[in-house]
Amino acid sequence: MNLPGVFGILLVFVVASTCLFGPLAAALVELFPTRIRYSAMSLPYHIGTGWIGGFVPFTAFAIVAATGNIYSGLWYPFAFTLLSVVTCLLFLPETNGRPLDQ
Repeated sequence: MNLPGVFGILLVFVVASTCLFGPLAAALVELFPTRIRYSAMSLPYHIGTGWIGGFVPFTAFAIVAATGNIYSGLWYPFAFTLLSVVTCLLFLPETNGRPLDQ
């Protein structure tokens, strides 16, 4: 096993994860007023990461088993990623200049 190569790949994944989750917290905080912020952020975040993200291995395996193509299981995470991108582009409000309590 190429240990430096494995370590390098894991380092790239950690940096990519940090680049994703750092701005995510700031963006979610700006979307909701302070009186409902915790509930408004917590419910969709945990449904998305827990239910949709948690079922990725199970669903991808089921799709692969049903089709026989080892790459067909990638359509499940791709579909939810596409849904997320479209939703963000169409429905995510601009919060620049808006007070945090509104």
